[in-house]
Amino acid sequence: MCGIVAYIGHRDAYPVIMKGLYRLEYRGYDSAGVALINHGLNTYKKAGKVSDLAAFMEEKDKGGHVGMGHTRWATHGEPNDRNAHPHSSESGNLSIIHNGIIENYASIKEELIKRGHIFRSDTDTEVLVHLIEEIQTNTHVELEEAVRMALSEVVGAYAIVILSATDPNMIIAARKGSPIVLGIGKDEFFVASDATPIVEYTRNVIYLNDNEIAIIKDGKLTVKTVENQIKTPYIQELEIKLEALEKGGYDHFMIKEINEQPRSIWDSMRGRIDARKGFLRLGGITDYQSKFLNADRIIIIACGTSWHAGLVAEYLFEEFVRIPVEVEYASEFRYRNPIINECDIVIAISQSGETADTLAAIELAKSKGATIFGVCNVVGSSIPRATHAGAYTHAGPEIGVASTKAFTAQVAVLTLMALQIGRERGTITQSRFMQMLSELETIPLKTKKVLETNEKVKWIAEEYKNARNFLYLGRGYGFPVALEGALKLKEISYIHAEGYPAAEMKHGPIALIDKEMPVVVIANKNSSYEKVVSNIQEVKARKGKIIAIVTEGDTVVKGLADYVIEIPEVEDALVPLLAVIPLQLLAYHIAVMRGCNVDQPRNLAKSVTVE
Repeated sequence: MCGIVAYIGHRDAYPVIMKGLYRLEYRGYDSAGVALINHGLNTYKKAGKVSDLAAFMEEKDKGGHVGMGHTRWATHGEPNDRNAHPHSSESGNLSIIHNGIIENYASIKEELIKRGHIFRSDTDTEVLVHLIEEIQTNTHVELEEAVRMALSEVVGAYAIVILSATDPNMIIAARKGSPIVLGIGKDEFFVASDATPIVEYTRNVIYLNDNEIAIIKDGKLTVKTVENQIKTPYIQELEIKLEALEKGGYDHFMIKEINEQPRSIWDSMRGRIDARKGFLRLGGITDYQSKFLNADRIIIIACGTSWHAGLVAEYLFEEFVRIPVEVEYASEFRYRNPIINECDIVIAISQSGETADTLAAIELAKSKGATIFGVCNVVGSSIPRATHAGAYTHAGPEIGVASTKAFTAQVAVLTLMALQIGRERGTITQSRFMQMLSELETIPLKTKKVLETNEKVKWIAEEYKNARNFLYLGRGYGFPVALEGALKLKEISYIHAEGYPAAEMKHGPIALIDKEMPVVVIANKNSSYEKVVSNIQEVKARKGKIIAIVTEGDTVVKGLADYVIEIPEVEDALVPLLAVIPLQLLAYHIAVMRGCNVDQPRNLAKSVTVE
């Protein structure tokens, strides 16, 4: 959730840190703060966004070549100045920033209070820095050793950075369950939650593993484990491009990312398919081909938008692979004692690759002997490193908190997976296989055509921007799209919205329909088309307002609906890649018209790294 960034080197630290905080703000924007070493350890923090901190800092001392910053998504303690990071130790000589949750903080805090410690916030983070100083004071060990000893006592997840007033040429960072990336420059080092604050300065990075501590001191880096074992870090080269982190002339990242989908979908398939040659290959599947061919069951685990992509995958795998599929909320999966066998394949889907619930579910499934396959967007993130094999989506950085291009990239990759496994299992005919490859190669151009509906969608948004409730309906492949459309609307416009299978409308939701209720229906031409038309008529009989996503040239639904948005004709299995885009646009325009912050919707963060 929270974003952390730190710097030590020859540059002025403050500009590096503030630029990094702006890039990390999608991870949390309840409050922000910085700590700088310049004739002592100076800490400044402010409730609100990074811009509020920047305004607060205008007249402050911003000098120094060592510093760190934090943008917060509140867990323990309400978002205010007092609970903002960084937090100081009892003496004020240590300062800490933290992403994660210390689960046993209350018992540690109680013991420290008995020893005379006074706490100035309601956070679990402050307890940790007090504990580190208490250990250092009592044992007279070096700070890095005190950090190691303290981390062996805490339970929970953390990514931390620590500065010391008495050792101004040192930064200590550590992680367990929350991400930390180290940037390696020439006579300088960067620390961040992800690579976005680093790429401008260096492409050489180290991804810390769980239970590792990085000590950067006097220009040298040492990595050791919490068990005090020295590690040799692996330096990787970043592939991310700086321009991908900018808005590029768009008003918001979300609309930029919606418009990037023709490219991001193609990038997710590029090099993996060639319809003319009948070529399809995902390396991760090939390496574990026997596991897939002999699997008894596929379990898909994910959260939020990724869970909706998993629902699409359930239909894809059952149609083309003919293996039973279960789609699970990762947040529930680990807590209900699920039945997992060695012949199960578990597919974990996550945009960030850091989703805490999904990571925990992966570890549970691995302990039961299942084969784990990851579908992620962020190279080097925790989930790809925790799984046996996987496939990157190559959607590029997604900064808007409401996921858009990540969803379609995930669906594209999952479609390739289903087709490749189906071909190897002999559960899809060669002609059908070739037909699907040809259709997939047309999707980027068809996506571009769907984006041309933007002005019409904007006009529809103007009509319904003040609605209090929306209902989204779909059948078959349209049902996950309905769920995703409803999620987008509620995430960024704060309008209540529900997605339902169209046939389920009569089992409850129809009671809500009246002349004030907009109903969005996925009504493309498929085997369920006539049934969907009947559902539309049922809504119209109750004076509901219909916004329909229809196949280009449709005349039947056009005669019934209040508004129609046309998408090109496409194979039913590929409808989600096109039909979701008008729903993304509808949510975006309604949110903008309502004055909402579409890139940073309230109470949400991009990467959910706490349970």
